[in-house]
Amino acid sequence: MNHTEKTGIALCGNLLVDQINHIGAYPKVGELTKITGLSKSVGGCVPNVGIDLKKICPELTVHAIGSIGADDNGQYVRQILSEKGLELSGLKTVEDATSFTQVMSVTGGQRTFFTYAGADGSLCAEDLDFSENAPRMLHLGYFLLLKRVDEGEGLRILQKATEAGIRTSIDLVSENSDRYSLVLPCLPYTDYLIINELEAGKLAGMEPIPENLDAIAQKLKDLGVRKKVIIHMPDRALCCSEKGLTVVPSYDIPKEQIVGTTGAGDAFCAGALYAIYCGRSDKEILEFASSAAVTALSSADATGGLRTEAEIMEYCKQFRRKQLCL
Repeated sequence: MNHTEKTGIALCGNLLVDQINHIGAYPKVGELTKITGLSKSVGGCVPNVGIDLKKICPELTVHAIGSIGADDNGQYVRQILSEKGLELSGLKTVEDATSFTQVMSVTGGQRTFFTYAGADGSLCAEDLDFSENAPRMLHLGYFLLLKRVDEGEGLRILQKATEAGIRTSIDLVSENSDRYSLVLPCLPYTDYLIINELEAGKLAGMEPIPENLDAIAQKLKDLGVRKKVIIHMPDRALCCSEKGLTVVPSYDIPKEQIVGTTGAGDAFCAGALYAIYCGRSDKEILEFASSAAVTALSSADATGGLRTEAEIMEYCKQFRRKQLCL
């Protein structure tokens, strides 16, 4: 299969349902509290980044790859992703329940989370078939959250995509542990590493302070990332590639215009993937990714703030970027 036959971006990784329980106060041990309202939404890397990409460019083919259960939550995931226009032939139904998180949401913003790994834990390289409708790019997320991916299937997925001539990217979840070493063997099969500064520091074994970011990015590139290391943090984003180091300051957003931060990281990732797919320069990738993240701040949920590329750029005209001593 030649390069011109590949089209679109595949999102591979976790799919879950957030089951949100609205409560007045979190109870102490042995106490009872009333649930005053119920709601649910899809979540995880595949739905969040995939829906964001379809909003940015409705014409883009976005493949969803992952595992769900043969239950109501699995049907709900399929329904929502289908309505949003994602291509679903890569979704596999397994015996385990669809992954879910029970969210206890207290009035005023405090939330407590209980999650069940479920079907997500079964994802493996054998689930991916690139013989037909192969994507041009495959993004695998989130490492450190998917059992079999962390145990070696992540590396095999990236190797399989590489052998098929598909460009690869990955991201991680933030945790305070020494498990980041599990990701290091995957870097030589990763074209684009898109992570935040805390994850980058853990992965490189360096303190994630602004003074170290250049060295952290270069170390991760030296550890095997083939094309670009992209790191985002609240005040800036940077890209380390064969063209050198590029830094773009974040927008200066008034606090009153920040409705929620839930989807900002996934929106940055979606923006970066889209700009990479379009062949943009390192500076343009960072500028658009940070612009996509800004629109995510205008909504309380993970994907509600995203818009088309033109609408994103128009929305961000009202803001200025921060002044950094670079």
